[in-house]
Amino acid sequence: MEPELLHYEKIVEDALRGVVRTALEQVATFGLPEGHGLYITFLTAGPGVDIPERLARTYPEEMTIVLEHQFWNLEVGEALFSVELSFNRRQERLEVPFDCVTSFADPSVPFGLKFELTADAEAAEEDEAGAGPDDAPPAASNEDAGGGPEADGPADEAADRAAQTGEVVNLDSFRKKR
Repeated sequence: MEPELLHYEKIVEDALRGVVRTALEQVATFGLPEGHGLYITFLTAGPGVDIPERLARTYPEEMTIVLEHQFWNLEVGEALFSVELSFNRRQERLEVPFDCVTSFADPSVPFGLKFELTADAEAAEEDEAGAGPDDAPPAASNEDAGGGPEADGPADEAADRAAQTGEVVNLDSFRKKR
């Protein structure tokens, strides 16, 4: 019988998801520091994601939310976070497991992380979409998750800026080439 292999890719990915968890815990406890904004992209059809049906229809695969000016009741657990955001002037609650987060950025620092799908999230996405992750279209972004009129344009443009200015850690460089 072969010994169990160490799965360093998963260990690193879990540790980096812990960075997201810790950042959100600090924001939940102390508030968001002035000038910061957190951009979180996640699989809307991922296992354990709980978002309003109308948002799931609008963003059937991925969605980017912005924690910046207006967000309420941020709660962070070991496996997931929940937050209330304003969508078209309606306050909605979202619950997102960390395993379904695909990217995280704070462009004010600049800092960003991009995650590979976990096996559970990948399987759920394939079941929902009927296709593999390579066939998925680009992520959709919510345009007013940051709140109201003080938000600086669509979240997808800001997320693009964050991706361009932030340091993104891509785990492919740590993976064994096949």
